[in-house]
Amino acid sequence: MRTFSLLLSLIISLSVFAKEPLFYVVEIREEINASSAKRLSKGLQNALEKEADWVIIHINTYGGAVDAADSMRTALLNYRIPVIAFIDNQAASAGALLSIACDSIYMRRGGSIGAATVVNQSGEAMPDKYQSFMRAMMRATAEVNGRDPKIAEAMVDPSIYIEGVIDSTKVLSFTPEEALKNNYCEGIAENISQIAAIITGSDNYIIENQKLTFIDKLLLFFLTPVVQGILLMMIVGGIYFELQSPGLGLPSLVAITGAILYFSPLYIEGVAESWEIIIFAIGVLLILAEIFIIPGFGIAGVSGIVLLVTGLAFAMIDNKLFYNRGEFDFIVLIKPISIVMLSSFISLVTSIYLAGRLFKSTALPGFSLKTVLNDSDGFVGVESDLGFLTGKEAVVKSHMRPCGKVEVQGRWYEGVMDSGIADKGDIVKITRVEGGRVYCENLPQ
Repeated sequence: MRTFSLLLSLIISLSVFAKEPLFYVVEIREEINASSAKRLSKGLQNALEKEADWVIIHINTYGGAVDAADSMRTALLNYRIPVIAFIDNQAASAGALLSIACDSIYMRRGGSIGAATVVNQSGEAMPDKYQSFMRAMMRATAEVNGRDPKIAEAMVDPSIYIEGVIDSTKVLSFTPEEALKNNYCEGIAENISQIAAIITGSDNYIIENQKLTFIDKLLLFFLTPVVQGILLMMIVGGIYFELQSPGLGLPSLVAITGAILYFSPLYIEGVAESWEIIIFAIGVLLILAEIFIIPGFGIAGVSGIVLLVTGLAFAMIDNKLFYNRGEFDFIVLIKPISIVMLSSFISLVTSIYLAGRLFKSTALPGFSLKTVLNDSDGFVGVESDLGFLTGKEAVVKSHMRPCGKVEVQGRWYEGVMDSGIADKGDIVKITRVEGGRVYCENLPQ
């Protein structure tokens, strides 16, 4: 029995030692956004489930949204499996931040890392407040992984001078050789297999790429900024057309479809929460109340617009950023609000233009009322020659409280009491005629 136990232990030990190391590969090869963050999150979770020995982040990006990059950086820093960044071309801006957040970096010849200045939609550098936020993130991330924080800051700030590294007034970027020399790269490799061979010191390893299901791909598709912008245009444009032609139905269907496709992926992926959807719904209701119930355009309308924009913008931001301790930096709000405002503006301009074309178009005869009411066909609008009725007496044909119908010489007219009320059958005196209405007063008792 003892011999059998020893043999069993030996077999188990050999099977353990014979296990080939597993490298799990997650690709970040597009603009960094909410879709990229969710792809990385799924990849890291899958690597844990598969008991991977290393995770390789295959990076080729020019950067992207700061809030998404911060969320991804935090996930990488707190991950318990060693993470390797493989830069096969570019790791610029937010891509540099993600690379530095990994435990080790390998670069392909011809690649580069750096140029992490925060820019706006036009590519122009943002004010120093935003650069300060990025500098702090780069510095802190470099310190965690034992890299020179001053070099990380120089990738953001062109004013930083480091002897022997950067002496110009431009932001810092490294080639593979420069990165290797300054401890911002562990090695140069041409492909992932070469990295695995360097790490393991052998050819016995397994490389597994992240595989996304159809549902995952569909959700990530709806999380891309371009698609989100189109959905926002559907929402705003649909609401505008429905307000222009209440009861038409089609614009409402477009707006509702856009809202469902916009909020559902964000909610399913945990980016948006219920309160943001509720804020959006309240905003829409306030706008409708302002138009159909409350006269004029005041507090309800303005509040509705603010809540609508807030709900749409905040839904794009990972709520984990709100729950983190410490000072909240409003830089994360810039891109979501910009997307919402720009999409809304484009949608409104397009809707106004299309409204003018569609309502006059003969191609869609049911889209608007085009019947012409001519006098020759017996249609009469407001009679303008009713002055002769002034001073005459009229019979009230319906209760006037204060509006109703009156009859004079066999013809009925719209009547309004100047003061008081009149019951059906009363005799009233016409005091004046304005806008096709006869204004009346009770006869003296």
